[in-house]
Amino acid sequence: MRELSLRLVSVWIICILFTGFFAYIARSIHQHTISSFDEPIIDIIQGTQTSGLTSIMKTFTTIGSTTTVALLAVLTIAVLLWKKHKAQAVLFAVALGGTGVLNQVLKFIFRRERPDFDRLIDIGGYSFPSGHTMMAFSLYTILAYIIWRNLRNVWARTGITILAIFMIVMIAVSRIYLGVHFPSDIIGGILASSVWLFASIALYQRLQHRKSGKLQTK
Repeated sequence: MRELSLRLVSVWIICILFTGFFAYIARSIHQHTISSFDEPIIDIIQGTQTSGLTSIMKTFTTIGSTTTVALLAVLTIAVLLWKKHKAQAVLFAVALGGTGVLNQVLKFIFRRERPDFDRLIDIGGYSFPSGHTMMAFSLYTILAYIIWRNLRNVWARTGITILAIFMIVMIAVSRIYLGVHFPSDIIGGILASSVWLFASIALYQRLQHRKSGKLQTK
């Protein structure tokens, strides 16, 4: 019990720190002092543009689209329910659904316009924080977490973790490459989704611990 409590305290401390970092980025955007961070990264990433790489980046952006994420979410929830992992299915739905709602709320609050230079695809809406990045981070992190809990093979766990990181990074970078997001949108998205995701997992672990404790006392 003490170990769980210490773990939960650590998670809440991380959430507070990440919220502080997010607030700092949001403040820098509002004060127009973030360009010294954004512009060099944009120059480096967009400086690698080729026709072949553009096609690859468009593919990763499509993978991170709402339609693809929704299909993967439905499939994952169906598999979890079929495997009788109801609590994990609820965790997955809460993590992903909450991320989507949080992204829309934050976009409405900050209303940052998208970059207006070297845009390779047409897109509307506000820029901060990146919705693709937030959803990709939540989707692949929660998938890795659930698979990690259900697998015991070290190599399988390692492979899933590497794949999750790769997908998150590629989807995030594709948004900068295609000219539809600033790097600060990406960082802000990761921070925002991290807070929601870590809080969701912490609550899930707390409830599961209580449930197992009640079963032991019966």
